[in-house]
Amino acid sequence: MGRSLPVAAAVAAVALVCLSGLCRAERLGARECEDLGFTGLALCSDCNALSEFVKDQELVEDCRKCCTEDSDDSISKLTFSGAIIEVCMRKLVFYPEVVGFLEEDKDDFPYVEARYLYGSPPKLIMLDDKGEHKETIRIDNWKREHIRQFLKEKVKLVKSDS
Repeated sequence: MGRSLPVAAAVAAVALVCLSGLCRAERLGARECEDLGFTGLALCSDCNALSEFVKDQELVEDCRKCCTEDSDDSISKLTFSGAIIEVCMRKLVFYPEVVGFLEEDKDDFPYVEARYLYGSPPKLIMLDDKGEHKETIRIDNWKREHIRQFLKEKVKLVKSDS
C-alpha cells in the first residue's frame, strides 16, 4: 500500500503533462507535413475541423503531428476570402474527386478559381481579402464532398459597400 501512493502521483503527473500538450505524438518537420498535404492547416483547431469532415483517424493524427496549438483566446476561426485550386492538367486523370469538383461543383463557389500548372499536385491556395496567397493545402486524397465542405467553412466572402 505504501508504494501505490507514489505510483498514483507519478501517473497523475504524466497525465497532467499530457493534458498540457507537452506529451504529444511525434512532431513532423515542415517538409514531411507538406508531403502529407498539411502546409495550410497550421492550427490544431483546423485538425479538429478536418476530423469532422474526414473520418480517417490516421489522417487526423498526421494533421495533429503538423499543427500548432491554438491559444484559448483565439475563438474566431481562421477564414479566407477566396481560393485557387491548382493542379497539373496531365495529372488530373489520377484525381477523379478533384475532377468531379471542378466539373460539377466549382460553379457553386464563385470565389474559387481553377489554375492549371504543369507538374503541380492538387492543392488549394487560400487567399486573403486582398487576393494575396495566405496558405497552401494539398488535397490529393480529399473526397469531392470534403473539398465542398472545407470551402464552405473556410471561405467567407467580404461584403463591400459598393
